[in-house]
Amino acid sequence: MLRKFFWIVLVVLVVLGVMAWVGSSDFDFMASPNRIGVIEVRGSITNVRSQLNALKRFRKDPNTRAIILRIESPGGGIAASQELYREIKRTRTDKPVLASMGAIAASGGYYIAAPASRIIANPGTITGSIGVISHFPNIRELLQKIGVQTVTIKSGSLKDVGNPGREMTAEEREYLQGTLDQAHRQFIRDIAEGRGMAEEAVQTVADGRIIMGETALSLGLVDELGNFEDAVIAAAAMGGIVGEPQLVHARKERRSLLDLLMGDDVSEKVASWIMGSEGYLHYELPFEGWPFSAR
Repeated sequence: MLRKFFWIVLVVLVVLGVMAWVGSSDFDFMASPNRIGVIEVRGSITNVRSQLNALKRFRKDPNTRAIILRIESPGGGIAASQELYREIKRTRTDKPVLASMGAIAASGGYYIAAPASRIIANPGTITGSIGVISHFPNIRELLQKIGVQTVTIKSGSLKDVGNPGREMTAEEREYLQGTLDQAHRQFIRDIAEGRGMAEEAVQTVADGRIIMGETALSLGLVDELGNFEDAVIAAAAMGGIVGEPQLVHARKERRSLLDLLMGDDVSEKVASWIMGSEGYLHYELPFEGWPFSAR
């Protein structure tokens, strides 16, 4: 009796283990071969870990014939945008990656769309804003009024660049301008490479201006005007899908309790706190909602 019970428990554990493995596997063995992977990028581009993992999963999945990157973003961090850019560029050599722009896909939002196999925007999509911006508040006079003094001990003249408790020096301004100019050149270079354009052509519109989707089409920054359904049709055609495609949205990754309490990525929050400002150097619009609502 005991031996029989042991074998029953063992079989149940094995079955549960197999079910758990299949459920967590990157591949669905019962899946349709007509799948289109959908990855959403919404809000500020900071923590792109889930999007990077989704790209890898869809790239390896033989049943996924094409990928749609749905972008609703005004921009974000430089490194985060570059990480997505690089992974999209790598993925498109294996299967088509289409960028579908929603209401806004500007600055960093456009950066990550540039390497896609095809970019589809709405006529009224806010895009472009090819530029780099950094804000450094100066609250020196406020601190003086409330009687607060700060003491800074540093190992180099540029270690506390952006210190809000004092005026920025000419040396610091020149240094920061050089850093932003370098990031801007990287932005232009990557867009030119991703879109197959000359850098000089990108340079003409890389002054931070926002561009509507209709204008972006005439400038060669997007390939087609249309909505998400048009992107699905194009992805199906480029992926060689016959019949009705099956849309598979990327799974949301589980987050720890600490992540839930402090945000998507604790390390990024800590880094922002150390820097003294949220964002430091960003590929993004001056403020959310531009140009329709400033705050």
